[in-house]
Amino acid sequence: MWVEIAWTRTVGVPFNANMDTRARAGVGLAVLAMLCVQLGLAVSVSLIDQLGADGAAWVRLAWAGIILLIIVRPRPAAFTRKAFLACVVLGVVTAGMTLLFMAAVERLPLGTASALEFLGPLTVALLRGRGRVLWPVLAGVGVVLLTEPWAGTVDLVGVRYALGAALCWAMYILLTQRVGDEVAGINGLAVSMAVAGLAATIAVGHSAIGRLTPHLILVGLGLAILLPVVPFVLEMVSLRRLSTAAFGTLMSLEPAFAQLIGLIVLHQVPSLLAVAGIACVVVAGIGAARGGARDRAQGPAAPPSDSERTYLSAPS
Repeated sequence: MWVEIAWTRTVGVPFNANMDTRARAGVGLAVLAMLCVQLGLAVSVSLIDQLGADGAAWVRLAWAGIILLIIVRPRPAAFTRKAFLACVVLGVVTAGMTLLFMAAVERLPLGTASALEFLGPLTVALLRGRGRVLWPVLAGVGVVLLTEPWAGTVDLVGVRYALGAALCWAMYILLTQRVGDEVAGINGLAVSMAVAGLAATIAVGHSAIGRLTPHLILVGLGLAILLPVVPFVLEMVSLRRLSTAAFGTLMSLEPAFAQLIGLIVLHQVPSLLAVAGIACVVVAGIGAARGGARDRAQGPAAPPSDSERTYLSAPS
């Protein structure tokens, strides 16, 4: 209720006035994906302690690629040459985003690294928002208030890693939407995750494979389902329904979810600045969601899957 009141007072129209079913579905999927990410991070602490940040990221990506290949079994006929190349690039970007962020976290406070990484989706929102500059700017202020990047000592190497992760995240959003439009179902995601797992194996797998045990392998399997398999699937479907500007700004809600989970699970009481930051990103997320549905003419270009046919055949 307080969110609807804040929205109405900020924008001047009722909360649901211009949000169609397509936009609401996209927002819901994006929010569910963010919850999966935060829960996955919360339960991955023990794996990080035993394999290191890079090793934990590698196990997740490797298992995710294997799982999706087995479940989806993508066929060459589902891809054009250009679409397959986009899937490969998306896989490399996904691996880079994950590994670079983990490298940044090893050198920077988590809040600082998160604030810098969020420059990626916020930049997408600014560039693709068609004049709606208020929401990404408000979200950016909220992220800064939540993470308080001035509180830690800045490591310039860590900053470079975080900015690299931000760049990869921006590319991930754009490429995920493109792959989702051009390839039916989640065939494109299956290929991109397999490529991400292979790229991570080449980059860091050799440093962690010696520390693997049967128990850690099983933990990595379960964690891969929660993060990244489920959230990446949800994000791809969400990006079929939302503009990249709306999606990019919605991703700024993740620090708010992190604060909420920290309060409930870890009993970490947020500061007044954190509360103000949560308010900023929530309002910005609602603003991005309003009218954030994509024009149906934009996609998907590829033949829809069976589940998508059911959705697309329904009246608007």
